[in-house]
Amino acid sequence: MSDRLSVFKTYKLYVGGKFPRSESGRVYEVMDSKGNWLANAPLSSRKDARDAVVAARKAFGGWSGTTAYNRGQILYRIAEMLEGRREQFVSEVADAEGLSKSKAAAQVDAAIDRWVWYAGWSDKIAQVAGGANPVAGPYFNLSTPEPTGVVAVLAPQESSFLGLVSVIAPAIVTGNTVVVVASEQAPLPALSLGEVLATSDLPGGVVNVLSGRTAEIAGPLAAHQDVNAIDLAGVAGDAEEATALETAAADNLKRVRRPQSVDWAADPGTGRMLAFLETKTVWHPMGV
Repeated sequence: MSDRLSVFKTYKLYVGGKFPRSESGRVYEVMDSKGNWLANAPLSSRKDARDAVVAARKAFGGWSGTTAYNRGQILYRIAEMLEGRREQFVSEVADAEGLSKSKAAAQVDAAIDRWVWYAGWSDKIAQVAGGANPVAGPYFNLSTPEPTGVVAVLAPQESSFLGLVSVIAPAIVTGNTVVVVASEQAPLPALSLGEVLATSDLPGGVVNVLSGRTAEIAGPLAAHQDVNAIDLAGVAGDAEEATALETAAADNLKRVRRPQSVDWAADPGTGRMLAFLETKTVWHPMGV
């Protein structure tokens, strides 16, 4: 019999490319679908949310300024790294969502494929969202998409990994930076994703992962003056909370994507990419 002690995994936040504990030092117990203890996760505070927004804003200039082709390469690299840690994520998703190993594996495979799918859109979305506009005059009139800025994302509660990837990837592939609040009851796959992002050539601050009480963190993010948009996927089914967050977001005219019933395994389409893009139109005189 081995007398070796088990080394339990310590889950931390992922903010600005680093792995801090919660500013408050608080944690909360994460249970599996049967009520068994899995781990302690950081219980993020409002200060953690503000720090994450600062990190996202700092990273925005560099990330939005990189080429679409390079962003696609980095998203593909994330898929590569996830493939190498597939078994870990299968185990975490199975525990988080009460799935069999085969069903959890299907969720993880779909999430990896989704990174690849969005990577392929990186240098193509401008052709869908932009264009040359006909005008009555000797001018070129060109519309091009640009990222909105810092996007706060409330990750889906019921889909701890596939849903998570499905709301992060479309926001960052177009040049936005993200502060994501993980599923409250099943945050471990999201916190592990931070470890993958840190080793995937993704600049620090492009994605910042918080765990804790969604209701505690969502309000400050919705009201934050340096957040440009918010995705309310994590409050689906709570119309009152969604309305309250939308009202808070109106103070600085944030773009708001209201929660909808979504089949995360279905073809995601371009909707979430287009939701967090602005359109810049330029007039230019034609040469003779």
